[in-house]
Amino acid sequence: MGLFSAFSAKIKKLFSSRKIDEAFFEELEDTLIEGDLGAKLTDEIIETLRKEAKAKGLSEAAELQALMKEILSSYISPYDVSLKPGLNVFMILGVNGVGKTTTIAKMSKWYTKEGKKVLLAAADTFRAAAVDQLDIHAGRLGMRIVKQNMGSDPGAVVFDAVTSALAQGDDLVLCDTAGRMHNKENLMRELQKMDKIVKTRGVKEENYSKFLVIDATTGQNGLSQAMLFNQAVKLDGVILTKYDSAAKGGALVQIGKTLGLPVVFVGTGEGYDDIHPFDKEEYLNALIGLEA
Repeated sequence: MGLFSAFSAKIKKLFSSRKIDEAFFEELEDTLIEGDLGAKLTDEIIETLRKEAKAKGLSEAAELQALMKEILSSYISPYDVSLKPGLNVFMILGVNGVGKTTTIAKMSKWYTKEGKKVLLAAADTFRAAAVDQLDIHAGRLGMRIVKQNMGSDPGAVVFDAVTSALAQGDDLVLCDTAGRMHNKENLMRELQKMDKIVKTRGVKEENYSKFLVIDATTGQNGLSQAMLFNQAVKLDGVILTKYDSAAKGGALVQIGKTLGLPVVFVGTGEGYDDIHPFDKEEYLNALIGLEA
């Protein structure tokens, strides 16, 4: 079974052996909305397909499939995961339960395999379990970690981590942050404070990125999380967990269209190696039933 198998099978069936008529567009519209593309974006896609079909005198639905891929392609972009010269700092954000800490562990291994020196920063000091969890991952992977006691100032952890990384000549600091719910203003202010600390420690602006971890199975909720976090600290990209379990996948198009955020990494399992940079072509082919 491939990505979004049930959804993509439905789309594939729609585009094969069908004449272009009103019933086709109505069924496609319903399917896209069900697939988490949202009503507004779906309307835009359907309108473009209608115009193109009319302008080119197309009669077979299959002739529109490549055009639909082209339309969706304009909304989605991969993130260049290569590090810049000097110290890079990635602030990893997200609500509780999305797999943030595990994702940090996977990313640390991925970059280490690329020959980079990585430091972990346990800045989720609101939960002792979060610090312990990252510490366990660090031990298993042989990573350096900067941590403090539960209840410590998260900003102080970030400050110490960046200071240590600069002194040791590290390439990357991966900062865990509290699994804050996006409607808690005081926690958002804490995030903005950490943001400021990184910027004042001499880390170049282009070397500092804020990534939001989203559970790929949550659909539309992922878009609302991205919008609210983006308002607080201006995100640079999104990372998807449970990518292999996502049934639909359309919310990613909405995030790209609405916020212009690229996709950085996707998590595809429980192991430390189950992560890879986002593959746009793989995603689009899977989404609209062109998967090999």
